[in-house]
Amino acid sequence: MKAPVKAMWNGAVVAESDETVVVESNHYFPVGSIVSEYFRKTDTSTHCPWKGDASYFDLVVGGRTNKDSAWYYPDPKKEAKHIEGMVAFWKGVEIVEA
Repeated sequence: MKAPVKAMWNGAVVAESDETVVVESNHYFPVGSIVSEYFRKTDTSTHCPWKGDASYFDLVVGGRTNKDSAWYYPDPKKEAKHIEGMVAFWKGVEIVEA
């Protein structure tokens, strides 16, 4: 069994799982492993040629907001179906591998 991986921001664990998938050096966490109270959907979207269209969340922890710091692919292309239902992080979110 793999050791759990944590995503941390502003002193809080915002996601934790031993079932992350690494794509392009980013850990993708199963949506069931995120602490949903810290996540707020945004209207931001971007496009990746091989993964498809990404949607974003702000992280809101301790009165601070980290805008568009988590993303996911609601309907990924065939090549990226293995990250459907998973969330990845950037913008200062620390990924800690145990």
